[in-house]
Amino acid sequence: MRILLIGYGKMGKAIETLALERNHTIVGKVDPATDLSFDFNTPVDVAIEFTIPESANTNIRLCLDKKIPVLSGTTGWLSHKNELDDYCKLKQGTFFYASNFSLGVNLFFKLNEQLARMMQGQHTYTVSIEEIHHTQKKDAPSGTAITLADGILKYLKEKKKWVNHESKRAEELVIRSFREDPAPGTHTVKYQSAIDDIEIKHTAHSREGFALGAILVAEWLPGQKGVLGMDDFLKF
Repeated sequence: MRILLIGYGKMGKAIETLALERNHTIVGKVDPATDLSFDFNTPVDVAIEFTIPESANTNIRLCLDKKIPVLSGTTGWLSHKNELDDYCKLKQGTFFYASNFSLGVNLFFKLNEQLARMMQGQHTYTVSIEEIHHTQKKDAPSGTAITLADGILKYLKEKKKWVNHESKRAEELVIRSFREDPAPGTHTVKYQSAIDDIEIKHTAHSREGFALGAILVAEWLPGQKGVLGMDDFLKF
């Protein structure tokens, strides 16, 4: 498979290593922070986009314009995602987004929703989310933490929104963000009461799980159409 890497930071390099091990070809490595030049006459089967919030929208639109299936794991720009979904449909293209491509994290997402469903009506518990990442991560809270928050808000109707600061308001779901090295990513959902605590936690030991998930999706993506996500790939 011929892969275009848009973003050649730590994730891009990890994806490249695993892609080559799986006998794929990297036809281009683009760093949008310095250069987005690429000869789009070069055949490409799929583009993998891991960049920064400021450039993700432009990068994905460019791929859709060039009829290249694109998957993105960039976080921190989701206020524009609905517009991009509409643009993908207009172009009859293929756009796959996930806040986290780790298969373990996506199982964790489903476990989080199941627990939130069970906690409906248990008003003696206060729920919160904690996320820890390396100091180079630019956005806070993480996209993974936001996905966890959305899963909780879906079932705990007394919670109206998430906030990224301490709050005593019953309608606000607190996400606490910490940045320290080395930390590929730890996410914890806590339900606390005066009697006991209930906690679920996912800890990433390296970037390999994220990179492998992205490559598995990239292998599946050609031939698919429309706006897609991990539920489509994993068929939950």
